Amino acid sequence: MIELGRVWADDEAAALYAYRAPYPHGVFDILERLAVEPRVVLDAGAGTGALARNFPPTFTRIDAVDPSAAMIARGRALPGGDEPRIHWILGRAEDAHLSPPYGLITVGASLHWMRPDEVLPRFRDALAPGAYLAVLDTETTHSGEWHPQIVDVIRRYSPLEHHLETHEMVARDAAQGLIRLVGEERTAPVPFGRSVDDYLRLLGSTSTLSRVSLGSRADAFESECREVFARYELRQIRSSVVGYVAWVTLP
Repeated sequence: MIELGRVWADDEAAALYAYRAPYPHGVFDILERLAVEPRVVLDAGAGTGALARNFPPTFTRIDAVDPSAAMIARGRALPGGDEPRIHWILGRAEDAHLSPPYGLITVGASLHWMRPDEVLPRFRDALAPGAYLAVLDTETTHSGEWHPQIVDVIRRYSPLEHHLETHEMVARDAAQGLIRLVGEERTAPVPFGRSVDDYLRLLGSTSTLSRVSLGSRADAFESECREVFARYELRQIRSSVVGYVAWVTLP
């Protein structure tokens, strides 16, 4: 997975992140409830700032750490990315310069890119007393006969045999004793629609299906996806998005 993470150095892959579904507002309500003093957040693996740019004003500083200069540049240019309370930090969460203590540490769909033996002890030492590490993601549900066929196409092209969902990763890490799961919560579902072109851009924003990863197979992958959409005369892809938050402590 860490090798696939090199995709994010690519400017096109970083730009396509904008086509991902945003975190539902309910996620930030949960994070506000979990945070302790000081109201300072470390957003590790921040990417383009899907979390960092949307924290409510009760958080006084957000240290947004990411190893990709392309992602940070894109994040700075997006709405809210130039707020003075956001400190963009280029580097890996494992060894970037940090300014603890943090009343909350967030990892939004990024913990799997990190080396747990290095990063988890660092997070533990950076947390304020009583503070949590929050692991987040979005979970998208589609309806319609077309979706299993798209999944079949994705499975044939993806270099990963099994994609571990974030909640599955949390359960695995808790079972291995790497983290202590305190609680989990999901937001109410939010409807989300996009065009077929934007849905394909969304797929291109993933590490496994980006043009960087697919290489010479990228055009064939897009063509097969478009064949499925044409078969069902789809122009809009409608889905339901739920925000997932798990909060943990570190042994």
